[in-house]
Amino acid sequence: MSDTSSQRTASTTETSASAQAQWPNESRHRATGPLAGVRVLDMTAVGMGPYCTQTLGDFGADVIKVESPEGDVFRHATPCINQGMGAPFLQLNRNKQSLVLNLKEAQDLLYLRQLAKSADVLVYNVRPQSMRKLGLGFEDLQAINQRLIYCGVYGFSEAGPYAGRPAFDDIIQAMSGLADLQGRGRQEPPAYVTSIMADKITGLSALSAILAALFEREKSGLGQAIEIPMFETMVAFNLLEHMGGATFDQPGDNMAYARAVSPHRKPYRTADGYIGLLPYTSAQWQRFFEIAGRPEVMRDPKFATPEERAKHVGELYEMLESIVVKRSSAQWLALFEANDIPAAYANTLEDLQQDPHLVATHFFQKHDHPTEGKIVMTKPATTFSRTPASVRSLAPNLGEHNKTILKKTANSSD
Repeated sequence: MSDTSSQRTASTTETSASAQAQWPNESRHRATGPLAGVRVLDMTAVGMGPYCTQTLGDFGADVIKVESPEGDVFRHATPCINQGMGAPFLQLNRNKQSLVLNLKEAQDLLYLRQLAKSADVLVYNVRPQSMRKLGLGFEDLQAINQRLIYCGVYGFSEAGPYAGRPAFDDIIQAMSGLADLQGRGRQEPPAYVTSIMADKITGLSALSAILAALFEREKSGLGQAIEIPMFETMVAFNLLEHMGGATFDQPGDNMAYARAVSPHRKPYRTADGYIGLLPYTSAQWQRFFEIAGRPEVMRDPKFATPEERAKHVGELYEMLESIVVKRSSAQWLALFEANDIPAAYANTLEDLQQDPHLVATHFFQKHDHPTEGKIVMTKPATTFSRTPASVRSLAPNLGEHNKTILKKTANSSD
């Protein structure tokens, strides 16, 4: 190692140790995850940013959630037991401390800048223009903390004409083509996916970018700014399999992956319910039609090869639909398991808490929240062999940690 590298490493270690001592941590349990000791300022609300920062917290990071006096708007989602602690908020904000700051007040702005001095990561989803007006732009904070990873998650890249536009999940689903995909093939109008899909996918994209930046910082010693725009993220996500002929720069309307947009691609009705079913390989299709008593189907040139099946996949799925309705779900699933054909029950949301696999893996966990009573939530799905993710604290009440955080922050600035 060169002298310069040694000096930088020593300086980085010293700065990190000093910052760690100043960072308030109110968790009742020691973090064991791979991000233990990483300090995150979370200036996000609703779903996109909180999903990202909660996962950082699950992986061991110390997360301070900075809220306005009104709080994250998802606090007011229903159902709830106590006002300001709605179920979606509880599911998206574990492993965090809540700090209420009014950034229109000079003293509160000073507190935030003081926390930013010792933060490793800052994540925000307010408009970048607003951050700059507050003196919280990347250049402003880099001047006091060169190691800061500064991640903005918002609607549109600042490089384009849509910069600064308001964006919500519904808007991005509509703009990105996701709504079009839900109706395409069925010759129906555009429709939204019944999930805040754009929020969650963009949140995961932010997570991966932050982890990459943390890794790079280990080599350079420097932080950087990251932009994660919802629109561009979702367009790229949607078009992976749906570029079609446009992949080859061909004009026309031959986009969309035919199998995915077939009107007959859906859970199939059985005699007593619904199942998901997907024969995929030639051998699986052959076994399916043998079970169904129609082995001749696979001798038809339209279905004999993967290439031809892809061209006529709608016909195949329509045949599945007409065949599967003739037996019960249990009868079909037993036959499919015996013949190695991918299939499963089409679970309702209510079914999931009794799913035998999820029960066996203890996926749903009960916790005693200090104000909301017993709550059930999913555990972190990712497993690390040496540094396990964990749930160390539950979603905080608004401003729950103000006293402790501000006292420590004030002391560290003396």
